[in-house]
Amino acid sequence: MFDWLRATARWLQQFIISVPLHIAGPAMIIIGALDSSLLSLPEINDYLVVMRCYSEPREIFYFPLFAALGSVIGCTVLYTLSRRGGQAVLRARFRAEHIERVERAYARFGPLALAIPALLPPPMPFKIFVATAGALEYPRWRFMMTILIARGIRYYVEGTLAIFYGTRVLLFIRDNGLMIVSGVASAGFIALLVYWWYKRRAARATIGANAEDAKAARAAEP
Repeated sequence: MFDWLRATARWLQQFIISVPLHIAGPAMIIIGALDSSLLSLPEINDYLVVMRCYSEPREIFYFPLFAALGSVIGCTVLYTLSRRGGQAVLRARFRAEHIERVERAYARFGPLALAIPALLPPPMPFKIFVATAGALEYPRWRFMMTILIARGIRYYVEGTLAIFYGTRVLLFIRDNGLMIVSGVASAGFIALLVYWWYKRRAARATIGANAEDAKAARAAEP
């Protein structure tokens, strides 16, 4: 099994590096979509982003976006299947105790329960968070934007490291990837927390304004 994965990774590496961008970009979207939906190719997206950005440093501004878009498409497929099948599909694939923990995370942290796993590399489980979002009917566009932002941050960080540190970044990520992306996740967590606080404050202001309007309307009644 691992020999097949290594052979596949080597072939994809040569392909992604050797072909022009107008082929490598769409191919990266397809690979990312397959990996994030029904298949599982551990760390292949990260590996290919690193190798392409190392070989073509000028593409750092947009190539990681192809991988992020592919991930969004694949996650949306899994999200849709889980949303249509509901708890039956979810419980057929994952353990009940794992599902309950993820559901509690959504109830407590909202979008952060999806964003943080999307930022972290394997072995952090991620598909259960995607499937649970579908079963819980998490808002589709909010789901897609969360995945896009989180995966975009992850791939851009890896691509940038590849430019500065070359192929050594592969070993570095393998040994220290959790530490690196955990730092990025912390920054993302703070940004999302600020966003959540802002939205909550705006919602409270809207509710307060509506209450004042209703009070004024009642006072104006004869």
